[in-house]
Amino acid sequence: MKTVSVVIPILNGADTLDALFERFSAVEADILAMGIALHFILVDDGSTDRTYASMLDWKNRKSNISVLKLSRNWGAIAASNAGLQHVKGDAFTLYSSDLQDPPELIPEMCRRWQTGKKFIICQREKERKDPLVTRLFARLYYKLVKWLVMDKFPETGFDIFLLDSAYLPYLRHTGKNINRSLYTYWLGLNPDVITYHRPQRHSGKSKWTFSRKVKLFIDSFLGFSMKPIRLFILIGLLVSALSFIYGTTVVIGALLGNINVPGYASLAVILSFMFGLVFLLLGVIAEYLWRIFDEVNKRPESVVETFVE
Repeated sequence: MKTVSVVIPILNGADTLDALFERFSAVEADILAMGIALHFILVDDGSTDRTYASMLDWKNRKSNISVLKLSRNWGAIAASNAGLQHVKGDAFTLYSSDLQDPPELIPEMCRRWQTGKKFIICQREKERKDPLVTRLFARLYYKLVKWLVMDKFPETGFDIFLLDSAYLPYLRHTGKNINRSLYTYWLGLNPDVITYHRPQRHSGKSKWTFSRKVKLFIDSFLGFSMKPIRLFILIGLLVSALSFIYGTTVVIGALLGNINVPGYASLAVILSFMFGLVFLLLGVIAEYLWRIFDEVNKRPESVVETFVE
C-alpha cells in the first residue's frame, strides 16, 4: 500500500489536536478506500503548553503518527523542514494545524496523484474575510511575486500542495530562508490545480505575526530573483544621470552669470537624496550577503530534541 506523509508543524496547539484528528478521521477512511495510507509527522515547534504531551497521547492512539519535538521555537518554515527530513511516504504534503484549510482537499489531491500527477496545488478562489491590512498586504505580495519572480504564479497564491516524493530531495536540501510554496512552483513542475474557498479559521489565531510576514516578504524576492537589486541599480543610474544633467545646467548657468549665489538648499537636498539612495542600495546588497553568510556558516536550521517513531 502506498503512503502519503502529512507534515504538521504546531506551536501551542494542544487545544486543536482533537479537532484536527476528528476532521482527519473521515478523510483517512476515504483515502484508505483508494489504497493509500496516511502517515502523520507532528512537529512541536517549541510549544510552551501541553502540545507535546497531547501529541504523544495521540501517538498512543494511532500507529501512523510520528512526533518531533524541537528544542525551541524555530519558526514554521524550519519546523516544516524538520518534518520533511522524516518523510517516508511515496508523496507528501504540508498542513496547518489550525484547520484554516479543509482536510477534505487531501483525498482529491491523492486521487489526482494516483492518475500520475506529480505536483498538485490547492489555489484559493478568493480571499478570506481577514482584516483589511492583511488582505492588502497579501494582494501587494502576490502582485510583486508575479512581477519580480514568476509571472505565472497563482494570483491568490497557495499553501496546500501535494508533491511526489521523487522531488523530496530538492526540498530537503534548500536553504533556511525559503518560501516553501514559491520554491515548489519555482522547480518548474506543471501543477495540477484544485480551486477552493478558504473558510474562516477553525480555532486559535494566526502565528504569522507582522514581523514574520515582512521576513517572508523579503525572503520571497531576494531568495528567488535578482530583479530587486537590478531595479535599484537602474534607479541609481537614472538618478545619477539626472544629477549630472542638473549639475551641468548649474555650471553653465554660473559661467553665463545667471547664478549669483549657489543654492545651499538645493545642494543639501541633492546630497541628502544621494546619500539615502546609496544607503538603500547598500542595504539590498547586504541582504544578499547575509544569505551567503547564513548558508555557509553551517548553523543548524533546527534542533530535534526527541523523535518518536
